[in-house]
Amino acid sequence: MVNLKNYNVVLKHFVLFLTFLFVVSCGQQKYYVTKIEGKQIVITEKASEVAQIENFIKPYRDNIDKDLNVALSNAPQTIDKSGEWQTPMGNFLADITFDKSNFVFQSREKKSIDICLLNHGGIRTIIPKGNVTAKIAFEIMPFENQAVVLAMKGEQILEIANYIVSEKKPHPLSGMTFTIDKDNVVKNILIQGKTLEMDSIYYVVTSDYLANGNDNMLFFKKAIQKFDLDYKLRNIIIDYFKENKSIEAKTNIRIIKE
Repeated sequence: MVNLKNYNVVLKHFVLFLTFLFVVSCGQQKYYVTKIEGKQIVITEKASEVAQIENFIKPYRDNIDKDLNVALSNAPQTIDKSGEWQTPMGNFLADITFDKSNFVFQSREKKSIDICLLNHGGIRTIIPKGNVTAKIAFEIMPFENQAVVLAMKGEQILEIANYIVSEKKPHPLSGMTFTIDKDNVVKNILIQGKTLEMDSIYYVVTSDYLANGNDNMLFFKKAIQKFDLDYKLRNIIIDYFKENKSIEAKTNIRIIKE
């Protein structure tokens, strides 16, 4: 006759042993990527399939184009990028970025922006004479760059002026003027019409791209404080278009060459 009591004890111990092995094996099991595979999928160029894709996209494209092509403002004259030390487009973008960003900065931080500096290469097109649309804003500023305000010492403001002279490019500038003498030395730096003071703190609005030291604007990385405005440069342009029936660039001199 089989001793059921002993059998049950053995069975119970066996089940516990298997359970223990299962838990240990699960706890120690790790997975590793041993191989990654991929393949190139060729986009078909068959006329029938291309037409099918085009027909699918067309309603969306037409709707977007309709919104982008609505006239928001008017430019009595073409605003172009011509100029040695400053350009109409540069003045326009620097001035509206200064004004629109300053409104946000004052409301949030109770402080005022002193200078705006952007990069000439970031301006991708001009504003042609006639109706101005959101599409033009996207063409001018196709990137997702946002406005950033940096608190900077006077010595970094001097670096900005020296950088502009060394680059010999008409970088968009607002709120700051200076003179380049016959020896290419910067002098008479004025911030908001007042002489630059090395021990003062100035607030400079620029793009987040430049704030990271890109385009060799390394002086921005020396900022003592940074404020993100969460305001895209493109949206600044669009908002300005919407709020002004007619747009034009200011022609006041910012950089004087002796």
